[in-house]
Amino acid sequence: MKTYISATDIAQFEKQYRTNLINGLGGIKSAILVGTQDSDGTNNLAIFSQVVHVGANPALMGILHRPVSVEKHTYENIVSQEYFTLNHVPQEKIHEAHQTSARYNRKQSEFEICGFKAEFTDRVKAPYVRESMLKIGLKLAELIPVSSNGTILIIGSIEEIIAEDGLIEAEGLINLNQTKTALVLGLETYYKAEKIVRLPYAKPIT
Repeated sequence: MKTYISATDIAQFEKQYRTNLINGLGGIKSAILVGTQDSDGTNNLAIFSQVVHVGANPALMGILHRPVSVEKHTYENIVSQEYFTLNHVPQEKIHEAHQTSARYNRKQSEFEICGFKAEFTDRVKAPYVRESMLKIGLKLAELIPVSSNGTILIIGSIEEIIAEDGLIEAEGLINLNQTKTALVLGLETYYKAEKIVRLPYAKPIT
């Protein structure tokens, strides 16, 4: 037996069931904390799972942001200040990271409320998460509206990468076992990463 779900079925599902189902179809992704700062210097932190590699030359990454029909601090800070950071969530900080998804007042810093320390560099004008072992600093490069549902793809150029010693292996590979990055399925279920095997570059079978 197989489960068959049509587009009509999906449209009729209860909201939370539909959200959980569709969010999980893409599989497990890295849990990432996005750090921003507003014009008054208030630090903001929010957990994202929709973080994508856009290109390596130039080095670009993107985050898919929900529609901004209501106040969205992360989006507004990126647009106004042009800088943001991506911070891999350590497995031991899952509960604190998840709590950043709550709706706090604009002048409440999730760093302080959820138990993270902010740190800065001279190059990127946005806060990093000190507890994260792998961090990326970006400058806003492009905003791409998705007309189908109102989401926005925020693309940033990579300005700097900060990694603990030993995390970046030969040939530029990143060891997620060493970063102890938490993975997330959908909006609220977390996993651990485990390396299975590294395979060679695939060539046509002759």
